[in-house]
Amino acid sequence: MRSDSVKTGTQQAPHRSLFNALGYTEEERKRPLIGIVNSYNEIVPGHMNLDKITEAVKMGVAMAGGTPVVFPAIAVCDGIAMGHVGMKYSLVTRDLIADSTECMVMAHGFDGLVCIPNCDKNVPGLLMAAARVNIPTIFVSGGPMLAGHVHGQKRSLSSMFEAVGSVAAGSMTMEELSEFEEKTCPTCGSCSGMYTANSMNCLTEALGMGLKGNGTIPAVYSERIRLAKHAGMKIMELVKKDIRPRDIMTEKAFMNALTVDMALGCSTNSMLHLPAIAHEAGVELNLDIANELSAKTPNLCHLAPAGPTYMEDLNEAGGVYAVMNELTKKDLLYLDLPTVTGKTVGENIGGTVNRNPEVIRPIENPYSQTGGIAVLKGNLAPDSGVVKRSAVVPEMMVHEGPARVFDCEEDAIDAIKSGKIVAGDVVVIRYEGPKGGPGMREMLNPTSAIAGMGLGSSVALITDGRFSGASRGASIGHVSPEAAVGGPIALVQEGDIISINIPENTLSVKVTEEELARRREDWQPREPQITTGYLSRYREMVTSGNRGAILEIPHNKE
Repeated sequence: MRSDSVKTGTQQAPHRSLFNALGYTEEERKRPLIGIVNSYNEIVPGHMNLDKITEAVKMGVAMAGGTPVVFPAIAVCDGIAMGHVGMKYSLVTRDLIADSTECMVMAHGFDGLVCIPNCDKNVPGLLMAAARVNIPTIFVSGGPMLAGHVHGQKRSLSSMFEAVGSVAAGSMTMEELSEFEEKTCPTCGSCSGMYTANSMNCLTEALGMGLKGNGTIPAVYSERIRLAKHAGMKIMELVKKDIRPRDIMTEKAFMNALTVDMALGCSTNSMLHLPAIAHEAGVELNLDIANELSAKTPNLCHLAPAGPTYMEDLNEAGGVYAVMNELTKKDLLYLDLPTVTGKTVGENIGGTVNRNPEVIRPIENPYSQTGGIAVLKGNLAPDSGVVKRSAVVPEMMVHEGPARVFDCEEDAIDAIKSGKIVAGDVVVIRYEGPKGGPGMREMLNPTSAIAGMGLGSSVALITDGRFSGASRGASIGHVSPEAAVGGPIALVQEGDIISINIPENTLSVKVTEEELARRREDWQPREPQITTGYLSRYREMVTSGNRGAILEIPHNKE
């Protein structure tokens, strides 16, 4: 066993004395040591139930003959961090989570690992760690929140942010806003639409790293506790058979995940996280493949914010496996790949029934013949920009309009809420990329303000930052290269005409190459906004959004 390095032999007598200090018995020491990464805290609604999930996992591990050892991972609540300096500290935690988990695993000689994430950065951060340390690992999330109910309609966090815009537009009263505030987020769990957390938990199933229901069983269901016990038992089987993350997270598995992403209509943040996870697994995931897969993958789900259905509805309809089973009807998945269940993808999903064709459209009757995400390119985004196509209204799929240029999110929000943005405009928010922010903030506040003020079908938003999975509309993020490194988005001027063509995957500014070259000569790098602490180190090491904002050691400067 790998853990023999910390518990077996004469040289390990000091180590055993420390296990004694921890209260471990000799019987426990002789069993495989299973690390359990518990992301529990008291500030993230999606994590407040993880203590219960952890106890269930511990029970499962012990029942199957292992010794569970719990250690923590941090987590930021994106909703609470939204719209202020806190959002600079969201994406960057993905790497802290991966690094700290690597440290704990390598330092203590665990034989296996159970990862218990839930919200946005914990899932990819722990998947990155799993690929990096490559010991037998299984995932079990905390599960999604149930939808809220206001005036007889299901609601979610995106409804809450848009309600703020409606108040600014005068179409909602403060009393109505207060009712939304009380009823929109009724339970623990990751917010109830197909936002980033739920996207990544569903894609964990598609990758083969979680059991059936990992992404969809609601947080408050007792079924989630049973799932956690089964995950605890299953890790012992993975340890015995020495099935490791890199055996599962192969190039073909990432193709499956991207395909399921397109069918579900996942958050655009998946276009950051999947390449970063793949990189740790030794797989280079070029986003050009996303459009190739999208072109042949029908979009089968319109979960909030794209439509009126929620994670609980997807769960009742058959969950991720039902979506995957629909995709097999057009031979869109690799079925012979291994998974943490001990069975292949095909064996896992075979016979799964789609119980609600209104929630999961049959593949013969999709919402669209193309997938939920599009990668755009053009002279404004030479490397890429990303849009959640399934959440864009038809009239905005092709759009031209004047640029309204802002160098930070706050200035854009002020302009939107004060009525300075009008139908037809293209709001450009720059210097919010991985380096420029630093930290690549989500832009849920401006997209929600646009939607709440009734401009969602007439105003586009483009940024080198990113969007929450709760954003909807013609919201194009991850524009690369970013402004901070002199990308073309830094050269856009007020009033320039910007052309968006989502069906043709293009994003351009109608300015001649000669004029852009002249502007580039005049451009000066912007002074860093933060020069101390973790964010300053992150800024030096982070790569572009089109590469997943992974960290690399910068080249030595002459």
